[in-house]
Amino acid sequence: MKGKVAIVTGTTGIGRAIARRFAAGGAHVLACGIDVAANRELARDAAAKELSVRVEECDVTQADAVQAVVARAANEFGGLDLIVNAAAFHPFGTVLETDLESWNRCMMVNVASIYLMGHFGIPQMKKRGGGAIINLASVQGHACQRGVAAYAASKGAVHSLTRAMALDHAADNIRVNSISPGSINTPMLERSAANFAPGVPLEEVFQRWGQAHPIGRIGTPEEVAELAAFLVSDKAAFCTGGDYLVDGGLLAGIGVQ
Repeated sequence: MKGKVAIVTGTTGIGRAIARRFAAGGAHVLACGIDVAANRELARDAAAKELSVRVEECDVTQADAVQAVVARAANEFGGLDLIVNAAAFHPFGTVLETDLESWNRCMMVNVASIYLMGHFGIPQMKKRGGGAIINLASVQGHACQRGVAAYAASKGAVHSLTRAMALDHAADNIRVNSISPGSINTPMLERSAANFAPGVPLEEVFQRWGQAHPIGRIGTPEEVAELAAFLVSDKAAFCTGGDYLVDGGLLAGIGVQ
């Protein structure tokens, strides 16, 4: 990835790990997120490791903000080659329990932000002769648990949007793939644990959820980042329109007693 320019949305969890991994591989990374504290932490960490990561505050649901971030990456680093859409919002509840504001916010962060990054980013990628886009989906887009109606719907939409973008821009030499993680040790998973198992120690919940994966544990953001690094590399030049699981065998065992 040496010399490549990447935009990564989301500055906690998986997004943070991918930003670090890409920069460690030689890319210039513009990481953007709405969490000010997380942005500062990533910026400090990158500076300490002498990684080429610039961190910007950005609400990825706002067209003007996304357009500005894309322009900044192109102007400061000379173009745009890679986009990773890892920003996410995870409300809990059935369609009866989920209020409209939470539903709309989930769709805007998880789906519309991918549209916006593509809308403003792809023209810049075409100037460079192509590129690669990774959309973070989830196993919840394939087979979901109860009480996550909005989140599961949004991740199913990510799968479909990924395929559409891959078809539409293959001739532009732009590859588009999605990654569907299982349970990954992130702040989002911590919030899920607090929601589904209130009062139970986090370590106990993570151990229980890890045992649901045939590999026997939950994953790490760095393991997802390694898959992302492969998918945007030339080694994956024939991969587009696909969804790639990093779930410890979770979906392979669905329905198995």
